[in-house]
Amino acid sequence: MASLICGSVAYDTIMNFEGRFQEQILPDQIHILNVAFLVPKMRREFGGCAGNIAYNLKLLNGEPIIMAAVGSDAKPYLERLSRLQIDITHIRQIPESFTAQAMITTDLANNQITAFHPGAMNDSHLNLVAQVLEECKRVKKPLPTLGIVAPDGRQGMWEHCHQLAAAEIPFIFDPGQGLPMFNGKELLELTALASYLAVNDYEAEMLAQRTEMSLEQLAERVQALIVTKGSAGATIYNAGKQLEIPVVTAAALIDPTGCGDAFRAGLLYGINQGMDWKTTGNLASLMGSIKIAHQGPQNHQPSAAEIADQFVQAFGYRY
Repeated sequence: MASLICGSVAYDTIMNFEGRFQEQILPDQIHILNVAFLVPKMRREFGGCAGNIAYNLKLLNGEPIIMAAVGSDAKPYLERLSRLQIDITHIRQIPESFTAQAMITTDLANNQITAFHPGAMNDSHLNLVAQVLEECKRVKKPLPTLGIVAPDGRQGMWEHCHQLAAAEIPFIFDPGQGLPMFNGKELLELTALASYLAVNDYEAEMLAQRTEMSLEQLAERVQALIVTKGSAGATIYNAGKQLEIPVVTAAALIDPTGCGDAFRAGLLYGINQGMDWKTTGNLASLMGSIKIAHQGPQNHQPSAAEIADQFVQAFGYRY
């Protein structure tokens, strides 16, 4: 069963400064800041929420369909997705725009300075859910039975939530770092359209403050509210109950970048396969654990069979 992944496709350029920012910045001269950092180490990763979620869902033998906007520099990324047999039919290239990208510089104290350029992501609203459905029918491919609206351009997130609801496709609303772009009234409207809501614990607090509703009240508006809590696991609010999902001990703690997206891929797979919430949450937790043991958001490569075996080892039963 196919899942429609609405969100960003981005490049992450990660640089390492072999010093400390505080040694280069004079506090009393902060008003005329003019600094340069020598970064002898640099790597470029494939990222973006939609790209990361689709990558992890494909590892599970799911069928992701990405709906996103990229720039004229996206050829390497598109070629990679094609090699992975991930559907790129609905990734729109915007001429004379860059693909969204984050430029992150980390010092020896793990402090970070990040610049984010949204680029083509701001045109994500040009993609239409109806066009995906028409194309699937035309080429006789399975229609998506589930969707997710992950961080993207503001207008794109807004319109894609409404379009999925109008098409009667259940979806996860995953506002992530895009949450601050919406006020309380708008967030209440979007959560009312969604079937599921996924946030981390910080976003959950912000969501509660902006909507002036408790998490329990917000959970009543959807079939399930999923709150990830890092090393403390996750909580799934469903049918008036709270289900605690444990963390799976990782082989190593290397890089948390993309763990939330890996978790969401597990949610999509579990929901689409009709798993109960305990199993769905456990699988999502396992996917985050596998990811964190690798540098970058898309460099882990377990097979679906290996993931299934790790699930048995962690929880004692098969999904």
